[in-house]
Amino acid sequence: MAGGRRNGHWVLCWLCVLLMVDRVSVASGLSTGAHTSPPFPASAVNQTPVVDVSIQAESWHQCRDVCGLNASDRCDFIRTNPDCRSEGGYLDYLEGIFCHFPPSLLPLAITLYAFWLLYLFLILGVTAEKFFCPNLSAISTTLKLSHNVAGVTFLAFGNGAPDIFSALVAFSDPHTAGLAFGALFGAGVLVTTVVAGGIAILRPFTAASRPFLRDIVFYMAAVFLTFTALYRGRVTLAWALGYLGLYVFYVVTVVLCTWIYRWQRRRSLVSSMPATPEMLSDSEEEDRVSSTTTSYDYREEYQPLLFYQETTAQILAQALNPLDCRKWRNKSASWRVLKVLKLPVEFLLLLTVPLVDPDKEDRNWKRPLNCLHLVISPLVLVLTLQSGAYGVYEIGGLFPVWGVVVIAGTAWAAVTFFATTNSEPPRLHWIFAFLGFLTSALWINAAATEVVNILRSLGVVFRLSNTVLGLTLLAWGNSVGDVFSDFTLARQGYPRMAFSACFGGIIFNVLVGVGLGCLLQISRGHAEVKLEPEGLLVWVLAGALGLSLVCSLVAVPLQCFQLSKLYGFCLLLFYVSFLVVALLTEFGVIHLKSV
Repeated sequence: MAGGRRNGHWVLCWLCVLLMVDRVSVASGLSTGAHTSPPFPASAVNQTPVVDVSIQAESWHQCRDVCGLNASDRCDFIRTNPDCRSEGGYLDYLEGIFCHFPPSLLPLAITLYAFWLLYLFLILGVTAEKFFCPNLSAISTTLKLSHNVAGVTFLAFGNGAPDIFSALVAFSDPHTAGLAFGALFGAGVLVTTVVAGGIAILRPFTAASRPFLRDIVFYMAAVFLTFTALYRGRVTLAWALGYLGLYVFYVVTVVLCTWIYRWQRRRSLVSSMPATPEMLSDSEEEDRVSSTTTSYDYREEYQPLLFYQETTAQILAQALNPLDCRKWRNKSASWRVLKVLKLPVEFLLLLTVPLVDPDKEDRNWKRPLNCLHLVISPLVLVLTLQSGAYGVYEIGGLFPVWGVVVIAGTAWAAVTFFATTNSEPPRLHWIFAFLGFLTSALWINAAATEVVNILRSLGVVFRLSNTVLGLTLLAWGNSVGDVFSDFTLARQGYPRMAFSACFGGIIFNVLVGVGLGCLLQISRGHAEVKLEPEGLLVWVLAGALGLSLVCSLVAVPLQCFQLSKLYGFCLLLFYVSFLVVALLTEFGVIHLKSV
């Protein structure tokens, strides 16, 4: 088990390094004037370094002027204006609207974008429900992690990695660094109110008292550090290391508290009932009961009477089939229509994302498909990083990175295929859970990026103000991945893990995003990172986030840690109030009196 933990953490560390190299290379290319040819039709998209959407909203005021131009000039304006470039993705939606659709068909373009937006939400839901969350559960089971530990580590990484590595580039300039703080605060208010409140509304539950208080205290410490850094106007090396050290201390505290709690519980049970021959923890007892009650597999009724060994080709065809014919016959027409829409997505995900199920005897081991995953999943990883810019990069100008990945994956798949059998999963089958977790997380990131770009394009078309664009459409679109993964976990019966991810993920974003971003800038020769927060809105965001944490710190213990639907609706009301105050601040209705 210790080896499994070390190997599992090594896999995640490898991806972190890969993502960091990708983001840092983009930032360094920007600072040195380096220019790379775009690998996809959305040329303007891939030439722009990734920054947080809330930051980039400030530069879109010039792009909104496109609707005031003549129809013949709009396409050239979109293609030549740097303010009209998106943050990433595979399609340039603004160019599609103003260059490929005539002005008379603008309503048709907006309608098509709306349908594509809804389908992207469907992709996000399927990926989170059937691949991301099951693999996360498998990882937790393999490493014997509690739901709280899994929420503040693996799920926090899956939710926060895109925001973290985009923030690394944002800290390259003092102005964007100050706005990056505001973006992190805004995301914190959204996740800890809307997402946490939605979890309580979907599935009311009893929060674990000590983990909740621990997360609140650490989060308030992170907000206080960030507020102090903004007030000082700079981040030094010691301050950046303090951010990273606080997050490491937070994770260690979570692990130690969980271990101590389990140890004390076992000790108390043993001392209270010494005559009991066998003492089991709650989780172990639940596992034993569930295994006993579900020992009969009803699928045996559909098995042939005579033993029949499936061929490798039959196993592959059955594993790639997303449709259950028996369920199809028993479902309603609306379910069938939705299933037809899901079939292409589910087939693509089955082909690219490994899925490990610890509850099955074979742990969902499909030898031909899993060997195919060893080739396809790493290829998907490199083609979704930086919207594929990293994957098509040519090493030495001769051979692309994706080619190296395919060759290495093919060799790995060949060894696995000839060293295993169809009937028994290999000893290192748990690696596929990590691979599936990472691949599904990047699929969610890619789909969420497209959602954000569509929302921004619609904001330009409808000439929405920067404030409305940043605090509504862009903020919601940027949190699509968090919403789907956390809400899916809550619906599947894991509200504690989802609730822990609301705080653990934001703590991860603030401490690691600020600490690592500033540390990278200091390592490039800067003595310190200058911070120049613009306007009163950053302080409103910080105050709102601190106030929401204080309210939760007081309200939840008063409810005996019973998170009801009323508590969820109160959090939603708090976010609406915050949004109103933020809009009034941005429009100048609320302002500081000049001395």
